[in-house]
Amino acid sequence: MQDVNVVDGLSNAGTWLVRNQALLLSYAVNIVAAIAILIVGMMIARLVSNTLNKVMRARSIDATVADFLSALVRYGIVAFTLIAALGRVGVQTASVIAVLGAAGLAVGLALQGSLANLAAGVLLVTFRPFRTGDFIDIGISGTVLNVQIFSTTLKTSDGKIVVVPNGKVIAGNIVNFSREPARRNEFVIGISYDADLEQAMLVLRKVVDAEPRVLQDRGVQIGVNELAGSSVNIIVRCWSNSGDLQDVYWTLMKNFKLALDENRIGLPYPQMDVHLHQSAATNAD
Repeated sequence: MQDVNVVDGLSNAGTWLVRNQALLLSYAVNIVAAIAILIVGMMIARLVSNTLNKVMRARSIDATVADFLSALVRYGIVAFTLIAALGRVGVQTASVIAVLGAAGLAVGLALQGSLANLAAGVLLVTFRPFRTGDFIDIGISGTVLNVQIFSTTLKTSDGKIVVVPNGKVIAGNIVNFSREPARRNEFVIGISYDADLEQAMLVLRKVVDAEPRVLQDRGVQIGVNELAGSSVNIIVRCWSNSGDLQDVYWTLMKNFKLALDENRIGLPYPQMDVHLHQSAATNAD
């Protein structure tokens, strides 16, 4: 009896397959087409994004803007691809768009911080307070690697990768060390009160003039900055190319010390005078 039921079930299934063959074939074709649309759409999104990025860079458009816009285009193509694939399998795209709109509103309310980062990213790309490759300080100092839709990636001087939300970047002070081609170094050199002030200033000036990376046309300033408690502080200001700033600072500091020592100009260091007073009782004893 069970064998008969099994045979009847198989017979009924075969009959249903024969009757609905066209429908099943239509569903199969639509599913395969939807998968093909997804695959092709993803490939097109990547191709268009990369091509747009290369074209904008070839036209000397800032890399920050190029990366940001190419990412937006890629995500936009992916979104349209998903809607097209759903439409192919029979899902009403108008309903999908309505559902996505409602879901987007709910998600937007839940993810206000992410939307704020998105808006901040648009502002960063629009006003461009910094570009890819600039060394900046936004509470964290580092070289800008890229500006994405929601975050900015920095590489610090000691090799760490730091991802900062765009909302925090735009909300604080942005110090760009690379925007100007030349920057100024400032030194405060203290000499003892017994030293010859004019000679010390002349020695410091000779050291600055001997450094080839100092931009003499931008001017050099040397003057007495402060009469401190144990030293006369001389200030030295000079300009150099932004890329040479740190090396020039280290070189001049070393040469200042060597030149002052060579000319026997004393440098102050902390001292303490101790005075001993004997009491009257001690003297009597």
